[in-house]
Amino acid sequence: MTINSKETYSEFIKSEAKRLGFLSCGISKAGFLEEEAPRLEKWLNNNHHGQMGYMENYFDKRLDPTLLVDDAKSVVSLLLNYYPTETQTEESFKISKYAYGQDYHFVIKEKLKEFLHSIQENIGEVSGRAFVDSAPVLDRAWAAKSGLGWIGKSGNLLTQKVGSFYFIAELILDLELEYDHATTDHCGSCTACIDACPTQAIVAPHVVDGSKCISYYTIELKENIPFEMKGKFDEWMFGCDTCQDVCPWNRFSKPHSEPLFNPNPELLSFSKKDWIEITEETFRLVFKNSPIKRTKFDGLKRNIIFLE
Repeated sequence: MTINSKETYSEFIKSEAKRLGFLSCGISKAGFLEEEAPRLEKWLNNNHHGQMGYMENYFDKRLDPTLLVDDAKSVVSLLLNYYPTETQTEESFKISKYAYGQDYHFVIKEKLKEFLHSIQENIGEVSGRAFVDSAPVLDRAWAAKSGLGWIGKSGNLLTQKVGSFYFIAELILDLELEYDHATTDHCGSCTACIDACPTQAIVAPHVVDGSKCISYYTIELKENIPFEMKGKFDEWMFGCDTCQDVCPWNRFSKPHSEPLFNPNPELLSFSKKDWIEITEETFRLVFKNSPIKRTKFDGLKRNIIFLE
């Protein structure tokens, strides 16, 4: 099959996204994200990235994918649902829902590899690169630009009648396509996420001090968690979903259909006592191919001890 117009190419790409299980797909013209430049600069200058030094790297590439991918013309943004069917038992230390199943980087990379191959098979010589939360790409800004949602006061991308429990990925292609338009903001006067944040990390609407976020403390921070944070973690031991759990749009969340995101049953049934007594061997078995491996056994133990 050969196809030959921007409109047809775009329709093909969106139908392939659906076939591969993505929740939605939006397309933007690759170029400099002018509005994001001062925001990113201010965020870095205010040290809201804490010890995430990598956020300071490739400043120009973060704002312009044409510097990241040769001859880039289009950014294809994709959402993949991860909202689980079941959640952990109430009497447990909490894990962010995105980390229940297998590591999303690998799951989505496989889908993107197949996606790019399918584009090349059906459209012709298209070159591009796939990204999943692993390169200097401002994924939420691109997803918002292509109409997949708006950036809420929590800094999360929100979508009407869907919520925010999804991963964001991109294909950056050297192919001109039909471009989508940004949607409007539907947060209104709601401040649920700001009010609920256990560590007051949302310092102003749309401004998150990453260095105060529970996800930062439990995953990114490699040293001891500051003592002044004791008692403020609301039992979160890996990541935090509070700002998403309280968001009214997440009442529309529906369970995902990706078997690789299904959790190890033990993860859901573990009590606080089980977590406190976890051995390195059990950790390796329960979290094989899990994003939780990122914090390593010692990191998870540090977090558990901090919560005791």
